[in-house]
Amino acid sequence: MTGRLSGAMMAAFLASSAIPAAAETPDRERIAGTVEAQHDANVAALRDWIALPTIAAERLNTPAGAEYMQQLALDAGFQQAKIIPTDGVPAVFATLDAGADTTLGLYFMYDVKQFDPAEWNSPPLEGRLVEREGEGLAMVGRGAVNQKGPETAFLAAIKAIQASGRKLPVNLVLVAEGEEEVASTHFDQVVAVPEVRDALAKSIGVFIPSAAQGEDGSATITLGAKGAVEFQLVVGGETSDKYPQTDIHSSNHARIENPAWRLVKALDTLVADDGHTPAIDGWFENVRPLTERQKMLIAQNAELNPEVQEKERLGVGRWIDDEPYVTSLERFYSQPTVNIQGLNAGYTGQGGKTVLPGRAEAKLEFRLVPAMTKDEAVSKLKAHLAKRGFDDVQVTVSGGYGPNETEEDSTLIRAQKALFEKDGVPYSIIPRNAGSWPGVIFNGPPLNLPASQFGLSRGGGAHAPNEWFLIESSDPAVNGFDEAVMAYVDYLYAVAEEAGRSD
Repeated sequence: MTGRLSGAMMAAFLASSAIPAAAETPDRERIAGTVEAQHDANVAALRDWIALPTIAAERLNTPAGAEYMQQLALDAGFQQAKIIPTDGVPAVFATLDAGADTTLGLYFMYDVKQFDPAEWNSPPLEGRLVEREGEGLAMVGRGAVNQKGPETAFLAAIKAIQASGRKLPVNLVLVAEGEEEVASTHFDQVVAVPEVRDALAKSIGVFIPSAAQGEDGSATITLGAKGAVEFQLVVGGETSDKYPQTDIHSSNHARIENPAWRLVKALDTLVADDGHTPAIDGWFENVRPLTERQKMLIAQNAELNPEVQEKERLGVGRWIDDEPYVTSLERFYSQPTVNIQGLNAGYTGQGGKTVLPGRAEAKLEFRLVPAMTKDEAVSKLKAHLAKRGFDDVQVTVSGGYGPNETEEDSTLIRAQKALFEKDGVPYSIIPRNAGSWPGVIFNGPPLNLPASQFGLSRGGGAHAPNEWFLIESSDPAVNGFDEAVMAYVDYLYAVAEEAGRSD
């Protein structure tokens, strides 16, 4: 590990994380040559996948997205790939038996967030290559970094190993869902299928490909992620006869209640007067505080990711309550949130329209931390509203799951540490990702498996306009596409080696 931490933090870090270095990947030079030869085909594959967006919220390209994912798995060398029906968007289950002693689980999402082409500098489904100042050539498109870029790089890695005449060092079990962007509404149904559950149970853990490399080339290891619950609050003619069935003339507000005001009043009870601290009754009852080790990891992460860069990336000038940077990071990773994603009621066009809305809707999300659960959060929300008489506020939960956690000494995490230390990649560890993915499905019963993220690649703009994934890097310390592919190659061998040590 190269020196970016203070001396005291470096000593503490090494004392707590020293493990044997990863061995060299067999035939690495030959595999790297294969990756280079396949570069154009791999970039084209990413572009083609971006051109087919599956958007669960709009039921767009279902089941076409699942069929495409199924074919991607087969093309990558999985011996079998099946479409798994759910009550919503179908999933894909695939296995690759390499005759190895170790089996690794793999989680993909093939769906993407919605997009408005008017907000983009290039068409969101084109996969255009754009020069990013100071970084290199990047592909811009919806899903480029979340998650089609990292996933394409992983598929390219297993293709290259096989094309180079070698068997994979691990067997693979893949589950790919098409509803991650609506909080994995039916993913539990997929893992409940006996064939899927039994295959995953043979694995040492499950990981999701990601882009976890910073602008300076440093990497981040995450030990979990917050949970997420997406839901809507609706007030209007459909929830009570106090409100009109449609928009009516605004003069009627003298005698008819406005559902928009009622919704605002309900929303105001969900947070404290500061506008951000959750105020739902019993909300913090099961929130587990950060340990001293976790606080130390957060402080180390702050040294590798300077505050000025973080503020610039987010487009803000200060944190809540003007808190110090490390304090804001502790809040970021440890506090559950009640967030309003959007509000809609009445007329929002140019000028006024003098209407009283017939319906008001708020789209919200919870982010949950250990040891909260989805069911607990939803039940507390409903009880909170009922206690205050908001029986006319309809709560509709569209999806969600709890937080996930993986121990620092698990095989998946040890393999990352060994790989980064062997290659001299500076890295930090964070207790959990403040974003979410449904790793709890693997962490929890009946599987009780480690679940983590890994990817030594770079990108940005997830859920936002001009989402991008780096293809050719102008900085030798930062990976372009081919280097990201080789990082997955190395990781598979590092996982196999660490699993062997555990045996």
